[in-house]
Parts: sequence; structure tokens; C-alpha cells
Amino acid sequence: MLRVLALLLAAVAGLSVPASAEPERCPRLVSTLETVVSPVVFADAAADPRLVTLTFLGHASFEIESPRGVTIVTDYSDATRPERTPTIATMNIAHITHYSLSPDPGIAHLLPGWGDGAPAAYDLTVDDVWVRNVTTDLRSWGDEITASGVNRNSMFVFEVAGLCIAHLGHLHHRLTRDHLTALGRIDVVLAPVDGSYTLSVDSMIEVLGEIGAPLVIPMHYFGMASLERFVSRLGQQYAVQVSDTPTIRVSRETLPAKPSVLVLPGF
Repeated sequence: MLRVLALLLAAVAGLSVPASAEPERCPRLVSTLETVVSPVVFADAAADPRLVTLTFLGHASFEIESPRGVTIVTDYSDATRPERTPTIATMNIAHITHYSLSPDPGIAHLLPGWGDGAPAAYDLTVDDVWVRNVTTDLRSWGDEITASGVNRNSMFVFEVAGLCIAHLGHLHHRLTRDHLTALGRIDVVLAPVDGSYTLSVDSMIEVLGEIGAPLVIPMHYFGMASLERFVSRLGQQYAVQVSDTPTIRVSRETLPAKPSVLVLPGF
């Protein structure tokens, strides 16, 4: 099915290659990097120690591995378990498919995205990985955001080898200017694209435009129909690539020159 989808979508534009610079902590629009154009390359990590390995595990879970071997699993749950125990695991509470009732006790840093009496707030550095979060609200089944849903979702931001990756969690509403400022510069965004349980397709596309990440990777969709609906709409503005493998290796140097969406197999 992914091959069929690939035939229907536009080809990916070339990639921009920024020159090296001092490490950044994802500041929005602050960069002294120069760009040149190169072809699409997801090179072997052994060839470039700055490459970050990202694997789609399914639903809203990704495994991210830093060049130094720190592993992160997003929206770690009992439904989607990684093969190996991660160093860091983040969770959200909208549904049981986004958190675990029995997390692996070997996880060194378990980060629930909801607070207990106060908003969750993380500023964690583990070797070459920096993790922080920006909280958003969860609506009730009646589409209303009540006091019990305020600050109950977290968008987690991971800086790995200078690459800034944002996982939007179970996002239920448009972002404010304060949210966008707190997110800062984002290079890769992991976006829920189901179009119903989270945001509508149109609202999610507007949010992605405001975040302005060069690379969007869809998650949290329920079959090919919902994925195709999102990608066909976003593909009117973004270049599109479909991967044959759920694992890619990416760095600041391989970010697209044109905003692009990359579909990884699985859901």
C-alpha cells in the first residue's frame, strides 16, 4: 500500500546541508548556518557520527537513538513496546495506548507528560540528549476543555546532536504564540494525523505550518485511508517521500530544503 501511495505523491525536493556550528538548544530562528544543496541521503551512522537513528514503532511511539547510544521511546505504552529497554521513555495520558500501567523497571528516566497537581515540567540532559516539554490541554469526550484537562498533554522536544525533534503527543487544539515560542526551532516534527481523535486534518496542517519544521513524519493514524487523506492534503504544499523501512538516520545536514513529509511504514 505504501508503494501505491508513493506513486500518487510528488517527489521529494533536494536537501539543504548546513555547515557545522556550535551546538544549539533549539532556539527559534537563531542560526548562523549556511546552506548548500545536496541530493536526498539518509547515510549510515558509521559514516557520520552526527546522525540520529529514528524508528517508527507504531501508533505514537518512536525509538530515537543518539550517536552516543542514548535511546528514547515516545508515548511508551503497554500496547507498543520496544525490543530493548530505552534510556528515556515519555508518556501521555489521553488514552491507554499512550502510557503504560507497568513500565519496564529498567527505564532510567520515565517522563509522564501530565502533572500531579502542577503541569509536568522537564529539563533533562542525558549524555548527548536534551529533553524538555511544552504542555497543552486535553478536551473531554464532549469536545470541551475542562479544568481537569488543562496541561494534561505534553509535546516533548528532544535535542540530539544538534537536531531538534518534537513529538506533539495527543494534541487536541491549535497552538498559541506562547506554545510556539516555547517549542523554539524544530527540525523534525512527529505529528498525529488521524484527523478526529486529535486535530482535524486542516487544523493539524495549520499547526505544522506555524511550527515550520523542514521534516514532518506522520503518526497516530488508523489505516491507510486516514494516512492518505492527510498526506494528499499536505502534499499540496510539501514534498512527499515514502520509506520502505521504519528506520531512518537523519541529521541537521540532511534536512530538506523544501518542507517535506516522510511516511514510515506501520501504524
